[in-house]
Amino acid sequence: MARLLIVHHTPSPYLQEMFEAVLSGATDPEIEGVEVVRRAALAVTASDVLEADGYLLGTPANLGYMSGALKHAFDTFYYPCLDSTRGRPYGFYLHGNQGTEGAERAIETITTGLGWQRAAAPVIVNGTPDKRVRERCWELGGTIAAQLMG
Repeated sequence: MARLLIVHHTPSPYLQEMFEAVLSGATDPEIEGVEVVRRAALAVTASDVLEADGYLLGTPANLGYMSGALKHAFDTFYYPCLDSTRGRPYGFYLHGNQGTEGAERAIETITTGLGWQRAAAPVIVNGTPDKRVRERCWELGGTIAAQLMG
């Protein structure tokens, strides 16, 4: 069975809404043969990443950069996973109250270094997530999970 790992830092109600929508899309009953594992960014291990076949990342954009928790996650697993996870699909979602460009750029730089392949457009929102944002998050979760179906 394929495994999708969701690594998230969810400190706000807005990010909780986005996370729940991503999770709902990834666990849609029409998607078969994919186990969805979720880990808080401060709890994820290199073993979690190595055991997964694809990834979804969620973070706030704090002062224009990804959260310290997601950065810590990358620092924890980057080198142990560098050669073993190349080519795996990933997607991400961001929530900010101001600029998110730095967070987006940092995630893309690190995942490029890992050799991961972005498999869907990111969901990036400033301010309150509306119904359309939640739908896009659901689509993001479903898209990445569906790509892992055998």
